[in-house]
Amino acid sequence: MPSQREPWNKGKLVGQKAPLRLSDIWSIRVRLQLSKSVRDLALFNLAIDSKLRGCDLVSLRLRDVTHGTAIARRAIVLQRKTGRPVQFELTDMTRISVAEWARQAQLTSGSHLFPGRSRQATHLSTRQYARIVSRWVSDIGLDRHAYGTHSMRRTKASLIYRRTRNLRAVQILLGHTKLESTVRYLGVEIEDALEMAEQTEA
Repeated sequence: MPSQREPWNKGKLVGQKAPLRLSDIWSIRVRLQLSKSVRDLALFNLAIDSKLRGCDLVSLRLRDVTHGTAIARRAIVLQRKTGRPVQFELTDMTRISVAEWARQAQLTSGSHLFPGRSRQATHLSTRQYARIVSRWVSDIGLDRHAYGTHSMRRTKASLIYRRTRNLRAVQILLGHTKLESTVRYLGVEIEDALEMAEQTEA
């Protein structure tokens, strides 16, 4: 009699991962600054700013975020999932932390921004990135099961939406082809969406 396989999601919380709140962002950022975790600070800041999927974030090369020898204020990358380009901004804080990491790690233009641990791994794996995110949220007292790499992608998008209520802008920033995808991704309540529709003249 074949042995029954345990469901992959047994004992796990599945579904949308929560975005970080502004206070959570600063709690993680301050901890990384105090612990002098230069790589993790650069990774965290870039994850929040770029709003990239984990696979696109970990495969970034230094040249993707530089203009000449300086860290760029804006960058554009081709999304692996959709094949479509997406543009993102790099705040001053992110530019400083990425520049410091690139200097410390002695990265060249063609280097992956976040190299893997082994010689075979050219860059940090998405699995390693997920473990790092789990540690970040656990360290500030959050439930690691409720957050994941998609929390990093959703965080700034959620903050922008709450501040502006501009779904189209968030759709562009996330690189979604359909507005419906953005609505689902942000977890926008249907009543909220209907209220916005009612207040907008065609």
